[in-house]
Amino acid sequence: MDVIEAIGARRSIRKYEQKEIPPDVLEQLLDSARLSPSANNSQDWNIVVVTDKGLLRKLVPVTGNQRFVGECSAFLAGVAVPGASLSPIDITIALDHLSLRAVELGLGTCWIGDFDPDGLKGVLDIPLDRDVPICMTLGYPEQNPSAQDRKAQSELFMSDRWSHPRS
Repeated sequence: MDVIEAIGARRSIRKYEQKEIPPDVLEQLLDSARLSPSANNSQDWNIVVVTDKGLLRKLVPVTGNQRFVGECSAFLAGVAVPGASLSPIDITIALDHLSLRAVELGLGTCWIGDFDPDGLKGVLDIPLDRDVPICMTLGYPEQNPSAQDRKAQSELFMSDRWSHPRS
């Protein structure tokens, strides 16, 4: 599978098979995140990888009661380094790289933006001075949702100036 195929095949998965991710597959996914670009190559971020079923269930109430969080194979909490202004962007890029590699390896992901940061920090023992800008579920899809409609390029992109939509 090439990159454009992975981009086109990526879906938000909210129903997962009850299946563990083999350690070597998880390492490949994490390496995809590690190899992502970051500001000044500083890699000012961390990812808490949660696979413990008890902890996954404890995450449900702090993630907007999204039940699939407790049913995924792994939950990834992206942690930003204090004072590193581009850290939230860098962790998002890292998780995006991981999400595309997941598609290639037959796994699915779902971005989690609805969560209580302090509650999440409490469950996962993340230091209070750290920010958690984004999280993601990971696992083997039990469903294959159809693609959502996307806006036309002419609605999203401008040529040289705001007043010049691309046609």
